[in-house]
Order: sequence, then structure tokens, then C-alpha cells
Amino acid sequence: MMGEVPAYTVKRSQRKTLSIYLERDGTISVLAPEHFTDEEIHTIVRRKNFQLYKHLAERDELNATRSLREVVNGETFPYLGRNYRLQLVDAQPVPLLLKEGYFCLKRTDKDKSQEIFKEFYRAKGIPRITKRVEYFRGRMGVETGQVRVMDLQHRWASCSVITGDLNFHWKCMMAPLSILDYIIVHEMAHLKFDNHSDAFWNEVDKIIPDHRERKQWLRVNGAGMDL
Repeated sequence: MMGEVPAYTVKRSQRKTLSIYLERDGTISVLAPEHFTDEEIHTIVRRKNFQLYKHLAERDELNATRSLREVVNGETFPYLGRNYRLQLVDAQPVPLLLKEGYFCLKRTDKDKSQEIFKEFYRAKGIPRITKRVEYFRGRMGVETGQVRVMDLQHRWASCSVITGDLNFHWKCMMAPLSILDYIIVHEMAHLKFDNHSDAFWNEVDKIIPDHRERKQWLRVNGAGMDL
């Protein structure tokens, strides 16, 4: 198998370099300049064959311990790096509240709990992430557009180098603040460098010198940040 090239999808754009992304669901995405031929892309991916299979194996090992949360009293749900136990309550003004160290969910809304939690993370994420984007914008010297918190499927974040818009997965709000900052800075650095070149990582390093440790934390713990 190691001689085979894993399946991948290709998206071409007016970028200058080719980047290979291993998405959180195990799929592989290739972002390539428009002038690259299929053969050229395949040759580059083949050179990364060993590393790709190694990362896929590591991902499978990490995801093997993943367990989905049950909507029962005492189950824990993370928010900004801390786990809060769930309490099902009979009455409260809104479906979900975080109070006195507990996530309180209306018992009648139990069947809609996933969407309710997602909306909680989205609502909390927009002002907090926007504030951090504004803080880092001056330090990094980039222009940003709209900040959105949404379901990005297999990515923690994405951006548009044309509009400066920044999109973040609602799951980012499960991570500790230090990891959230890393995700934000990582994505804002892509507004300068649309790749993972040395110049890109140097930009991240200026703001977050321990970015390697934070990246590793996300790699190891990311699978557990789910509902």
C-alpha cells in the first residue's frame, strides 16, 4: 500500500505554490496553481506518500479513542478548555445555559441538543473570536473582513485572501484559549502567505513562539472536540 498514492481532491486557483492538506476526516485536499497539470500534481503528492500514510495512521489511532457524548445528567461538554457537567432541567428561559459550573439543558429540548449546543458555541464564538482577531490584526499588519463561526466540516478555520473574511469552526470554542489563539493566528497568517512555507511559519512564530506545542495539542485532542 505504501507504494500507492492515497486518494485526494484537487482545487486550482491563482495561487503561486502547491499545498497538501490532511483534513480532519482523513481526506486529502490539494490546492494547486492553475497552470499545474494533473501529472505534476500527482508527482508532488507521490513524493509525500510516506508522510501522508504516516499521518493517516496517526489520525486513525487518535480517533480510535473518540467517544460521542450522551445527553444524560453528568455527561461532560467542553467550553474554552474546561469540561462542564450536564444537568437536565425542567424549566428555564432558554434551551441551554451555562451557570454555576454546569451546562443546564431543558429536558424538553433533549432531542435537539446537538443543534442547541452548536448554536451556543456559535453565539459565544463570534464576539470572542472577533475581539481576538482585532487584537492580532494590528500586531500582524493584515486587513480582515467578516468573522464567522460556522460548521466547516473538516477544517478548524478558513479564510479568503481576497476579502479578508475569516471563518472558524464552532468546535474551536471547545479548545483552551491558548489553542483558540493559535487557530486564529494560523488563519490570519494565511492572509499573508497562502501556503505552509517557511515564511508562513515564521509569521506565526512572531506571534506565538510555542506554536509547535499548541499545534501538537490540537492534533492529539482535536478528535475529542465533538458532540
